[in-house]
Amino acid sequence: MTDPFESTTAMFTEAREAGAAVARLLGTNRAKIAALATTLRARHVRLVVTCARGSSDHAASYGKYLFETMLALPVVSAAPSTASLFGAPAGGGPDTLCIAISQSGRSPDLLATVDAWQCAGAHVVALVNDETSPLALRADTMIALSAGPERSVAATKSCIAAMAGLAAIVAAVADDAGFADAVVALPARLEKAFDEDWRAMSTALVSATSLFVVGRGYGFGIAQEMALKLKETCALHAEAFSAAEVRHGPMTIVGPGFPVLAIAGSDASGESVRVAAADFAGRGARVLLADAIIGGVLPAAKAHPALEPILMLQSFYRAANALSLARGLDPDAPPHLAKVTQTV
Repeated sequence: MTDPFESTTAMFTEAREAGAAVARLLGTNRAKIAALATTLRARHVRLVVTCARGSSDHAASYGKYLFETMLALPVVSAAPSTASLFGAPAGGGPDTLCIAISQSGRSPDLLATVDAWQCAGAHVVALVNDETSPLALRADTMIALSAGPERSVAATKSCIAAMAGLAAIVAAVADDAGFADAVVALPARLEKAFDEDWRAMSTALVSATSLFVVGRGYGFGIAQEMALKLKETCALHAEAFSAAEVRHGPMTIVGPGFPVLAIAGSDASGESVRVAAADFAGRGARVLLADAIIGGVLPAAKAHPALEPILMLQSFYRAANALSLARGLDPDAPPHLAKVTQTV
């Protein structure tokens, strides 16, 4: 019998290419990112607005923590329907940065939102995979994700490329040489992360019906992305929570045998996740912990704290592909889903 962990679906193949995609992104956009950093300093940007849906929105959630912790810039997520359905004007100005993230760059509500913020004077940056898309053509600065074609409905390498692009922008604006060097080293680390053995996750969740995915800080957007992939490729009801928020109402759901996937980095937020995971384990939950400090059931490498969750996501993608196959599903073609969602 074929080992699902080694099965080369389109999702498997594309996820494995994430390191190469990030290397292309960094090489192709080096000058653009440097120029963007100069522009943002000159405009004295005070607010960042993100516009995205699905996996791209999880990349935006990740970026929020980068901008707020490293640049002290508040980040808000635009509600696309305010522009596309209600026709409301945006309230930004020249000191606003609008970041739109998309694989296809063609969703009508995304384009309407970008138009509204651009009309209000914001500088629009598009991180987009399709360089000929309407979004790419609208942007003041277009950062090509350079991920190449994605045939699988489940976005993998393009999502990681978007996260890496945001990290590269923040490193340039902050003029943080240490973080910039860590971003440059990311492609090689992604190659190693894909080979990490997360079979324990695939085995533990074969018969599951629902679970929590817990992260915090830089890991929260990654937890959101993991939960989405478990839903769309594995038909599992997965909910993502911050390690802080999960201590409220959601705690009552967790009992003996309930699965919890937890990702803990080497910074202060990781300790919060470890404490929550220990609480869950004390209730008899089946905790699957990826921990950059103490290891855990799922192996995770120590790196720059802001990049550790991306490496965990790369390991997760391979395990999610295997889990989907083990549950008798096709990770490349989930029912009722399409690669490009035309949301109005």
